[in-house]
Amino acid sequence: MKNLFAAIAATAALFAGVSQACSDELTDRAAAGKPIRVGFAHEIPWAYPGDKNEPLGFANALALGVLKSMGYTNIEPVVTDWGGLIPGLQAGRFDIITGGMYITGNRCKNVSFAEPMGKFGDSFIIKKGNPKGIQTYQDIKQKDAAMVTVSGFVNVDAAQKEGVPDSKIMQVPSLTEVLAAVKAGRADAGAGNDFAMKDLAASAPGEIEVTNSAALPAWTFNWVAIAFKKEDKDFLKAYNEAQAKYLGSPEMFEAVGKFQYTKAQLPGDVKTEWVCANR
Repeated sequence: MKNLFAAIAATAALFAGVSQACSDELTDRAAAGKPIRVGFAHEIPWAYPGDKNEPLGFANALALGVLKSMGYTNIEPVVTDWGGLIPGLQAGRFDIITGGMYITGNRCKNVSFAEPMGKFGDSFIIKKGNPKGIQTYQDIKQKDAAMVTVSGFVNVDAAQKEGVPDSKIMQVPSLTEVLAAVKAGRADAGAGNDFAMKDLAASAPGEIEVTNSAALPAWTFNWVAIAFKKEDKDFLKAYNEAQAKYLGSPEMFEAVGKFQYTKAQLPGDVKTEWVCANR
């Protein structure tokens, strides 16, 4: 009997070891109590650092709420340029991207997105009075106007799809430069998500205004999700299960409400697999 119990114990230990070895890196890291490193850029109100580098914005608030519901509260923020988010994730500088990233087919080739956390539209900032009458990418193309956006934003692809010449698409590192280019007249319109454009316009009252996002075609509306490394499949599955319970809850709205996220931004029933194939 002693030998039998020893054999059972050895077998159980073997299977436990196999199970642990099959866990992905992020699951192992979190289980060991190591901090989950969240990567984001300075994108108000999506995700941005506070005075003490704390992760603010509704994408951060939602992700941290989901992680807390999973039992993970040891969080380490990592702030980088927008263009450095996917390369930084792939290089292991952080574990997830919480920066309010649109799900696109090209990005789906490089990262694994959680299920959508929201649906959002884009708009343009223009000088007060909209002197060139810009509302859409077709307006930019037909009026030989120049636009500016952040390098890596989906607006680059959208403009190209609509036939705007590359020579008329200025790419800059951050939203600050987008606003500066429009104010200085180096670009006739600045493109980005509607939240960000409204914030830029509010920062320059009397000088800058924002176009109506509804003027853009339906295919320009996008879904946002938290992004993971391709290898972290176990953690992604657990995150999706936790997010399904958290999304739309009173606790969630209490966390994200201060950052302009409302029920109107809930993603509906669309799944990431569909978005990857259609955006």
